[in-house]
Amino acid sequence: MGHHQTTLGGDRLQALAEELRERRSRMQFSPRTAKLLDSGVPKMAQKLVEEAAEVAIDAVQGERQAVIEEAADLMFNLTVLLTELEIRPCEVWEEMDRRQKLYGLAEKLPKDK
Repeated sequence: MGHHQTTLGGDRLQALAEELRERRSRMQFSPRTAKLLDSGVPKMAQKLVEEAAEVAIDAVQGERQAVIEEAADLMFNLTVLLTELEIRPCEVWEEMDRRQKLYGLAEKLPKDK
Protein backbone atom coordinates (compact mmCIF):
# COMPACT_ATOMS: atom_id res chain seq x y z
CA MET A 1 0.00 0.00 0.00
CA GLY A 2 1.20 3.55 -0.75
CA HIS A 3 1.87 6.34 1.69
CA HIS A 4 -1.25 8.41 1.18
CA GLN A 5 -1.48 11.43 3.43
CA THR A 6 -5.02 11.12 4.72
CA THR A 7 -7.36 14.01 5.22
CA LEU A 8 -10.10 14.36 7.78
CA GLY A 9 -12.63 13.14 5.20
CA GLY A 10 -10.43 10.22 4.21
CA ASP A 11 -9.95 9.33 7.85
CA ARG A 12 -13.71 9.40 8.42
CA LEU A 13 -14.43 7.15 5.44
CA GLN A 14 -11.69 4.75 6.53
CA ALA A 15 -13.11 4.71 10.08
CA LEU A 16 -16.61 4.09 8.71
CA ALA A 17 -15.36 1.20 6.58
CA GLU A 18 -13.56 -0.33 9.56
CA GLU A 19 -16.66 0.08 11.73
CA LEU A 20 -18.82 -1.57 9.06
CA ARG A 21 -16.42 -4.52 8.87
CA GLU A 22 -16.27 -4.88 12.64
CA ARG A 23 -20.01 -4.53 13.20
CA ARG A 24 -20.69 -6.97 10.38
CA SER A 25 -18.68 -9.62 12.22
CA ARG A 26 -20.94 -9.06 15.26
CA MET A 27 -24.10 -8.30 13.22
CA GLN A 28 -24.71 -5.06 15.13
CA PHE A 29 -26.57 -2.75 12.76
CA SER A 30 -29.75 -0.79 12.63
CA PRO A 31 -32.48 -2.73 10.79
CA ARG A 32 -32.10 -0.44 7.77
CA THR A 33 -28.33 -0.94 7.48
CA ALA A 34 -28.66 -4.68 8.16
CA LYS A 35 -31.16 -4.95 5.30
CA LEU A 36 -28.80 -3.08 2.96
CA LEU A 37 -25.84 -5.27 3.93
CA ASP A 38 -27.89 -8.43 3.42
CA SER A 39 -29.22 -7.27 0.04
CA GLY A 40 -26.08 -8.07 -1.96
CA VAL A 41 -23.96 -6.11 -4.41
CA PRO A 42 -26.65 -5.47 -7.08
CA LYS A 43 -28.99 -3.82 -4.55
CA MET A 44 -26.11 -1.91 -2.96
CA ALA A 45 -25.15 -0.62 -6.41
CA GLN A 46 -28.75 0.36 -7.13
CA LYS A 47 -28.93 2.27 -3.83
CA LEU A 48 -25.71 4.09 -4.72
CA VAL A 49 -27.17 5.18 -8.06
CA GLU A 50 -30.38 6.35 -6.34
CA GLU A 51 -28.40 8.46 -3.87
CA ALA A 52 -26.29 9.97 -6.67
CA ALA A 53 -29.48 10.91 -8.52
CA GLU A 54 -30.86 12.58 -5.40
CA VAL A 55 -27.66 14.64 -5.05
CA ALA A 56 -27.90 15.69 -8.70
CA ILE A 57 -31.59 16.61 -8.50
CA ASP A 58 -31.11 18.65 -5.32
CA ALA A 59 -28.11 20.40 -6.89
CA VAL A 60 -30.13 21.40 -9.96
CA GLN A 61 -32.89 22.67 -7.70
CA GLY A 62 -30.40 24.74 -5.69
CA GLU A 63 -31.18 22.92 -2.44
CA ARG A 64 -27.81 23.33 -0.71
CA GLN A 65 -28.65 21.63 2.60
CA ALA A 66 -30.37 18.77 0.81
CA VAL A 67 -27.24 18.29 -1.33
CA ILE A 68 -25.14 18.07 1.85
CA GLU A 69 -27.50 15.53 3.40
CA GLU A 70 -27.81 13.42 0.25
CA ALA A 71 -24.04 13.59 -0.33
CA ALA A 72 -23.56 12.12 3.16
CA ASP A 73 -25.98 9.32 2.20
CA LEU A 74 -24.11 8.83 -1.07
CA MET A 75 -20.75 8.56 0.69
CA PHE A 76 -22.20 6.14 3.24
CA ASN A 77 -23.63 3.92 0.51
CA LEU A 78 -20.38 4.08 -1.50
CA THR A 79 -18.47 3.01 1.61
CA VAL A 80 -20.91 0.13 2.18
CA LEU A 81 -20.41 -1.06 -1.41
CA LEU A 82 -16.62 -0.70 -1.25
CA THR A 83 -16.56 -2.60 2.04
CA GLU A 84 -18.68 -5.39 0.55
CA LEU A 85 -16.19 -5.62 -2.32
CA GLU A 86 -13.29 -5.62 0.17
CA ILE A 87 -11.96 -2.35 -1.23
CA ARG A 88 -10.55 -0.02 1.39
CA PRO A 89 -11.14 3.73 1.00
CA CYS A 90 -7.36 4.28 1.14
CA GLU A 91 -7.10 2.32 -2.14
CA VAL A 92 -9.39 4.89 -3.77
CA TRP A 93 -7.30 7.76 -2.34
CA GLU A 94 -4.17 6.09 -3.72
CA GLU A 95 -5.77 6.03 -7.19
CA MET A 96 -6.65 9.71 -6.83
CA ASP A 97 -3.04 10.45 -5.81
CA ARG A 98 -1.82 8.56 -8.89
CA ARG A 99 -4.09 10.62 -11.13
CA GLN A 100 -3.00 13.85 -9.50
CA LYS A 101 0.64 12.98 -10.19
CA LEU A 102 -0.17 12.23 -13.84
CA TYR A 103 -2.56 15.10 -14.59
CA GLY A 104 -2.08 17.65 -11.81
CA LEU A 105 -5.66 17.02 -10.70
CA ALA A 106 -7.36 13.86 -9.47
CA GLU A 107 -9.84 14.04 -12.33
CA LYS A 108 -11.61 11.38 -14.33
CA LEU A 109 -9.26 9.64 -16.71
CA PRO A 110 -9.73 10.20 -20.44
CA LYS A 111 -11.58 7.45 -22.31
CA ASP A 112 -9.57 5.21 -24.62
CA LYS A 113 -10.83 5.45 -28.20
